[in-house]
Amino acid sequence: MNSIGRAAVVRGLLHSVVLVSAALSASCALPDAPAAVRAPTVAVSSEDAGNPGLSIMRPDSLTAEFTQLQAQLPGQVGMALMPVGGGRMTIYGDWTTGIAWSTMKVPLAVAALRHDQDQSIFEMVQAAITVSDNDAAYGLWESLGDGEEAAAAVQQVLDEAGDIPAGKESLRTELDYTSFGGTEWSLANQVRFASRLPCLPQTEVVTKLMGEITPDQGWGLGLLDNTEFKGGWGPDDYTGVYTVRQFGLVPVGSGQLAVALAAQADSGTFEDTTALLDRMTLLLARHLPQLRGGVCPR
Repeated sequence: MNSIGRAAVVRGLLHSVVLVSAALSASCALPDAPAAVRAPTVAVSSEDAGNPGLSIMRPDSLTAEFTQLQAQLPGQVGMALMPVGGGRMTIYGDWTTGIAWSTMKVPLAVAALRHDQDQSIFEMVQAAITVSDNDAAYGLWESLGDGEEAAAAVQQVLDEAGDIPAGKESLRTELDYTSFGGTEWSLANQVRFASRLPCLPQTEVVTKLMGEITPDQGWGLGLLDNTEFKGGWGPDDYTGVYTVRQFGLVPVGSGQLAVALAAQADSGTFEDTTALLDRMTLLLARHLPQLRGGVCPR
């Protein structure tokens, strides 16, 4: 992964998302961005804890420090943790769901490479992931067929990753094929997707590229060495308030830990919102030695 030399902690900015109807520039508007939903500061789900050996260790100090940090932050924040391969999910904060923005480029890239491994497809995947290029992402979408065919291919990747726990179909992430970057993706579903991503077939290329994100998009999880991640951001169409989010795979002593972050700063600006993700990441970094990750089942 790109390292920019601040002792395990340094990086910069992010890019935006893509609409199916048009390739977008850095600032884009999507209709009806869902409002952040209030939730308990810490919520723990054991629905996926089929393998106790992969259950996350949730130190009391992390819970206490996150609660203290949240009270100090000027905005809404959310953080979700889950071991790779399955286990217990822990969600912190009061931001729970919202627009996917460019984070949806990850399942899109997986679907495109499964459909066609031509060099031109790889180059578009590389651009869509590492520099979050919207034109490249639009090209990947078109490579999958018409709107319905493309939506079905990306939806298949989301479903294959166990986007929802069994018996809760109403919580399923359903791809918006007219504006796939505008799909609502909950923090819980996103971290669950991340925890399964390296275990799915034909995802190695995409996860490797997630470790090569351009330094100017290396805020948040990009502050951690050897982390594979992807971010997305954009303003609410009506208020102009930015949502910034990110998910990735963080190496820990026992494997990898899936992490999903999201924030909305009270000021509404992109810069202030990425700063909130930095603060959460630095808190997480202090507790990584106490957390357990996982590996893909054999």
